[in-house]
Amino acid sequence: MPPDPRVAIVLADGEVPTRRALDSAWPGWDGYVAVVIAADGGARHALPLGLAIDRWIGDGDSIEPADLAALAATGVRIERAAAEKDATDAELALEAAMATGVEEIVVLGGLGGGRTDHALANLGLLRHPAAVGRRLVLFDGRAARLSLLDAGAGPTKVDLAGREGDLVSLLPLGATADGVTTAGLRYPLRGESLVLGRTRGVSNVRTGPGASVTLESGRLLVIETPVTVDP
Repeated sequence: MPPDPRVAIVLADGEVPTRRALDSAWPGWDGYVAVVIAADGGARHALPLGLAIDRWIGDGDSIEPADLAALAATGVRIERAAAEKDATDAELALEAAMATGVEEIVVLGGLGGGRTDHALANLGLLRHPAAVGRRLVLFDGRAARLSLLDAGAGPTKVDLAGREGDLVSLLPLGATADGVTTAGLRYPLRGESLVLGRTRGVSNVRTGPGASVTLESGRLLVIETPVTVDP
């Protein structure tokens, strides 16, 4: 019996990879999808990615009224937000996804586009308080996979499935990330500290399909770049 559907997809309004690129780089990235939530103009990504939107959330400033009406006509649940609010449409969509009780959330379109401030804010969503205990992943427009390793509650470890030759970069979020140990990477780290402002953790290379990162304290942004994506 297959596992229960526990993955939510959030479509934000930035750049997204093609469906072919995602399937090639990260087979099974969509897992067993429970819900697809579009944040305003992120609705435009659904058709090219072969996804069916369940809910749309936003203030409507980046989608044509006719397109929104077409979504409503197909039965998509429309949740209009005020233009003046304390959270972005992407955050509102993420919160709605987490409220469904899913264990994993995949955000597409959270990076790139014309707004650097939104891209940085979306990276910050990896530390959303309601995301604790869930797997939250962002994909950028070239199918790089971004996640957060947080040792705030004590030492933690993440296993990273990929392919030999692909890249793994580790960037500290905060002054330092301490006790970083890696396995399955060409340039091993053994209980080391990564310091903000230095590039020690950038562009490591997988030596096989399995790799892992252990962190004793602090936070690490983990960026996995599939350099072997099929054209």
